[in-house]
Formats: sequence, structure tokens, C-alpha cells
Amino acid sequence: MKPLLMGVRHHGPGSARAVRAALDAADPRVVLIEGPPEADALVPLVGDEAMRPPVALLAHVVDEPGRSAFWPFAEFSPEWAALTWAVERGVPARFIDLPAAHSLADKERGAQLPESEGEADEGEAGEGEAEARMRVDPLAVLAETAGYDDPERWWEDVVEHRGSGADAFAPFEALGEAMGALREWYGTGGHDRDLVREAHMRLQLRAAQREFDAADVAVVCGAWHVPALRQKTTVAADRALLKGLPKAKVDLTWVPWTHRRLARASGYGAGIDSPGWYGHLFSTPDRPVERWLTKVAGLLRDEDRLVSSAHVIEAVRLADTLAAMRGRPLAGLSETTDAIRAVMCDGSDVPLALVHDKLVVGDVLGEVPEAAPAVPLQRDLTRTQRSLRLQPEALERELELDLRKENDAGRSRLLHRLRLLGIGWGEPAESRGSTGTFRETWGLRWEPELSVRVAEAGVWGTTVLAAATARAESDAIAATALADVTGLAEQCLLAGLPDALPTVMRVLADRAALDTDVGHLAQALPALVRSLRYGDVRGTDTRALGEVAAGLAERIFVGLPPACAALDGDAATEMRGHVDAVHQAVGLLDEDGAEPQSRQQPEPSEDEDSGWGRRGSSGTRGRWQSVLRVLASRDTVAGVIRGRCARLLLDEGQLAEGEAARLMGLALSPGTPPGEAAAWIEGFVGGGVGGSGGGMLLVHDERLLALVDAWLTGVPDGAFTDVLPLLRRTFSAYEPGVRRTLGELVRRGPKGDGHAAAAVAQGVPGFAAELDEERADAVLPMLRLLLQGAADDRNDHVGAA
Repeated sequence: MKPLLMGVRHHGPGSARAVRAALDAADPRVVLIEGPPEADALVPLVGDEAMRPPVALLAHVVDEPGRSAFWPFAEFSPEWAALTWAVERGVPARFIDLPAAHSLADKERGAQLPESEGEADEGEAGEGEAEARMRVDPLAVLAETAGYDDPERWWEDVVEHRGSGADAFAPFEALGEAMGALREWYGTGGHDRDLVREAHMRLQLRAAQREFDAADVAVVCGAWHVPALRQKTTVAADRALLKGLPKAKVDLTWVPWTHRRLARASGYGAGIDSPGWYGHLFSTPDRPVERWLTKVAGLLRDEDRLVSSAHVIEAVRLADTLAAMRGRPLAGLSETTDAIRAVMCDGSDVPLALVHDKLVVGDVLGEVPEAAPAVPLQRDLTRTQRSLRLQPEALERELELDLRKENDAGRSRLLHRLRLLGIGWGEPAESRGSTGTFRETWGLRWEPELSVRVAEAGVWGTTVLAAATARAESDAIAATALADVTGLAEQCLLAGLPDALPTVMRVLADRAALDTDVGHLAQALPALVRSLRYGDVRGTDTRALGEVAAGLAERIFVGLPPACAALDGDAATEMRGHVDAVHQAVGLLDEDGAEPQSRQQPEPSEDEDSGWGRRGSSGTRGRWQSVLRVLASRDTVAGVIRGRCARLLLDEGQLAEGEAARLMGLALSPGTPPGEAAAWIEGFVGGGVGGSGGGMLLVHDERLLALVDAWLTGVPDGAFTDVLPLLRRTFSAYEPGVRRTLGELVRRGPKGDGHAAAAVAQGVPGFAAELDEERADAVLPMLRLLLQGAADDRNDHVGAA
């Protein structure tokens, strides 16, 4: 008697049903399954009520968790069917593949995944893509031999859509013979590592046959390996192949998996294109097409598409007709997809993409029992998730947090701590509602790989708080850029890491004292100022941060004017960004009341100060405005920076009547090179922090528009092509309505103070002889809403502080 060898495809409902039927018929006393032998102790957990596939075995090197491998199982995986059958019957189930201790020992191979029957292992080191293309895909060869151009369609027709026959062993015998013929022709098919794996499998098979009768042994493995297990070799030859293999200490556990990660598009070598469809076939053996199209109709209705029962009936008819025309035993995924596109989607692929994403692939996330082994950090994370009522989900979702609520504040701290540890469960997103500092918006999605990241982060501590604290301190000491340290200080406040702040602040003070690059200082200031505001919301003492931020601002004020001199185009554009960031930060810093200890500031000369109309601003903002005046007046400063400084002063109300027009006139005078003049315009009316709304400024200030128009018409032909890209970049950022109005105004020829009257006479949109009260009243409801929202934000911020 020989053992029962069941060659399968790693994920397939037809194979899973066939395996279970064959096991019922053979009733073996032991079941051997392709997988790491170290996982034998984890088999009993398969019967736990809390275990819900898809799940995966995770193996990782104890001292280097990043070196890891996954063995995924879905409900419709043949190996899972064998495991559940064995657990239900009380029959031993053992894994017989090469131990993970060997497969993970090679440091050069990194993270690995088990190999499919004839497909490349994602983590295996090889000769690159050229070698991968030389490997044999046995399913593709068999499909081509049968006259199919699509291996997936061939597999569906001969296996997945095959009904239960009288002989439960026939499909495995047929598939084994086919694979034997392929192995005779192709040998290893480019999968040389299989020789070592198969040697270990044969040794384990022999050991089981010594313990049990051969007829009482059943093996479930990739169909590609069946001929090798039938091969007659000596024990000595197999042991020789295994001799001298490197070995590492590994840990294994069960982790949740997702249908999305089962999809081949996600990178898993033994994946499938349509796990959601296969799961449907496995769970609904009767009338699968009708039930599938009903699911699709429900999804489309949820998206407000008009899909009726008549659509479902017609789609079923069309799918069956297509299957008959194509000679298929049952309508498959391609037939149902074509029917959905034609009947339910009106020929459009846009709603069809939603069906593929939500149903064909799906967002199913498995669960594992608490009894599964886990590193201490994972257990603490699980407890914290449960206490905060924040459970992992495979479906991407948006989470709005109100930091005034204790539970939401705890969620925020957890997500920030995980990000600091490199566990990207959540990513900050733009809020749809209030933009106050007491609100946060996150995009959440749990990916299986995050279990590896948690294991890697376990070296920093046994709890999320302790690990994040240790990681922050280490990153601060290792940081080389000042902006990195200030960003880390911001993260510590967001994550609620008071024990890490002293170390971070000490490093920050040292780096700030030694760094003389104004660009670096300007990059660092915004994060520090944001940290001050976060401290208000979270009740954190930020006095030390305030002192560093104030000193940093003072050094920027002193060093910025000389740093802006004699810059080329790229450097000037970068520095303009620094000016914008500092301007916004200074506004927040002045609101928080932080004052630099030194009062030194670059005062403008008498020539520079004339006509500026200074308002007597005091404090940090006043000193910053003095710096802007210096920069706006110096000819040695690049035009894009001078224009931006003039614009910021105008927005702050620091330019006297007509001063903006005077500055523009000087910048656009005939003696100024066209390129420099265009750069000044870009800085003055272009977008950016504190510089938005440049188009409306030209619409409502006729003198500025006339200056720009007169300068542009006077640019020489030879220089026009040089300045055109700058101008196009500037004006293309305006809203379409603004561009249209500017075009109308320029077409009619702005002429100083008489332009408005001319615009009224010619019917230019937005101009009239008298106020249109009806149009003005139309904006009042929206204005009230905006003002009320701003008032609520201020009240909420004060209340939180």
C-alpha cells in the first residue's frame, strides 16, 4: 500500500473540497501538510472558535524579526481543509516542509514567502528577473497543452467547477500524472531550492510510514512536489542534501491575514487573482452565479446605482449564455464580469472597478485567538486596542478624533506612538471639518505585514509606551539634521512621551546651538511652533520648547537677510518656501506669547524705511516684519523673494497707501532684466503660505494689474520665451473664474483709475455702477456659517487649553 498523495494548488475551493472528500474516503491516521515543522505545536489552535481565516503562520528570526516568512491559509485553502479535518477527527496533523530555521537562516535572502507550485518565491535570492522568467509555471504549461490561453480559466474549468465524482482520489491521480510528465521534461523547472525541500519532505514521509501503515498516511502538498515524493531515493542521499544547512533560532505564531494580500497583485508568489470570488465559490456550492450577481447588485445599490432584480436576472442569463458559447462547464469569473459590465454597469469599467476591489478581491480580515503566541509588545498593543475600542480592520476607513475626549486622545497617542515605531497602521489625513488643533483625522488600514513590524519594534520595549519612548530617545541621539530633531520633539508631544522629551530637548538645544545654516533653522522652526500649540491641547508643559523656539526665531531674523543674497533660481525658490514657513510659524509663535531673550534685530536703513507705513507692531511679529522690509528692499535679494516679502507685508497691512504699486513699479522697470521681473511677479502674486489669493489682488487693484500688463507688453520678443514658463506657472494656479475675469479686464485694456468705469460701460462681469444688493445678500448665509465655524474653533481651543 502507498500513502495518499494529494497534489493541490495552494488556494482553491475545488481543491479544498476535493481534499476533504478524499480524507473522508481514506480516513487516514495522520495527515502531513506542506509547511514549517516548527508550527506543529500551533495546530490545535485551528480548532479554537476565535480562529477565523484568512490567517497565516508567521515565522521570524528571534534576534532579527525583520527576517520573516508567511504561510497564508484561507477558508478555501486545501491545507486549511486538511488541518480542520484533522483537528475535528482528532487525527495528528504535521508539517513536513523544510524547517523555517533553515529557510530564514540565510541573511542575504531577507523576508520570504513559501513557494507555490511552479511560481517564484518572492523572497528568494536569484539571478533577477531574467531567471524568474525562465522558471516553469506548470499550470500555464498544462493549460497551453489543453488549448487554453489563460491558466486561471483552465484551472477553473477542470478543478474549481468540477462537481463531486464517485472516485474521490481520481483528480489527484490525474494531476499527479500530469505533474510527473512535466517534471520528467523540465526537471526542477528552475526551482533548484525545491530539491532540498523535497528531500526533507521525503524524510518526514518515511518517518510517518514507520509510525503508521503507509495506507494510513495522507499528504497534502503543492502538486509540483508529488512526483518528487513518489521518487525512490535513499535516506542517505536525502540527508546529504540537508547536511550543512545554516540554521537560526526562530519563533512562529498565527497572525491575521487578508483577502487583499492573497491576491497576486499584492506580491505574494502563491497568490490568486480573485480571493473574494474563490471564497464565494467555496461558501456557496449551490447556484454560485445567481448568488454572486445578487451580491454585486447589492454593492452597486449601496453606491446609489439603479440596479433592479430584472438586471440580476438578465445578467445571470447572459453569463450562462457566454459560458455555453465559450464551451465552459459553468459561468466563471470572466463570464460574470462581462455580464456585470454589460447589464449592470452600462458598459462602463468605472463601477466594475469597484466590484473588483470590494468583491472579487475583498477586504476580509481574519482573526486569531488570544492563546496564540505573541511578543509582549503585540499583547500590549492588543490590550490597548481593546481598551480604546479601536480594532484592526482590513478595510481602509477614516477616523475623526476629538482630542478633548479622553478616549479619542488615547487613540491619537496610540497611533502616533505606532508611527514613531514604524508601524503604519494609521496615517494622518486632512480633516473635512474643523481645522483646530483639538481635531485629528486618520486613515486606518491594517495590513498583515504590520505583525512583522510589531515584532521588530519589540526590541525597544515590552509595551507601546516604553518602546516608543526608547525609540524616540535613540532617534534623537542618532539624528544629524536639526529639522529631524524638532520633528521628533513634535512627535513626542503628539504621542504623549514625557519621559523622552528631556533627552530630545537636550539634543535639540545642542544641535540648534551648533547649526548655522539659516535654511536648516527655518526648516526646524515650524515643527517647534506646532509643538507649542499641541502642548496647549494636550496639557503638556512646553516652556522649554518655547525658549528654544524663540531663540531659533531670533537667529533666523538675524541670519536670513545675508542668506538671501546672490542666490540662483533654484536656491531662491527654496528660500522662498522657507520664508513662507517662517512667516506662518512666527504668527503662531507670537500668539503663544513666546519672546526671544535677545532683542537685537536688523533695522532697515533710512532709505529702506521711507514710505513703509509701519504700524508699530511689537514682539516677535514686529521684528519679523522688519526682516521682511529689509528683504523686500534689497536689490541683491532674488526677485522671487523680494516679491513674496512685499506680498506678506501687504497682507499684514504693513505697506502704506500705494506702496505696493511703487514696489511693483520698481521691480518691473525697464532696467530690470525680464527674468528677474517675472520672478518678482511670481513671488508677489503666486500661491504659497501667506500668499494665496494673488489673482483676486490683481482683479481688485487696477494699478497693479495695469503695471503687470504694461510690463508684459513691453517684454522684448527674445526674452518673452524665457519669462513665459514662470508666468504660466504663476497664473495657472488661479481659479478658473479668476483667470477668466483677468482675461476680460486685460482684453478691455486697464487704464489706471478709469478702468472701473470702462469695465462698467462694457459689461465686464463683477463690475457695475451701483451695489447689487441682491447678489451681496446671497453670500450672507455662507458668511455666517464661516464666521460661526471660526468662532467655534476659537472657543473650543480656549476650552481645551
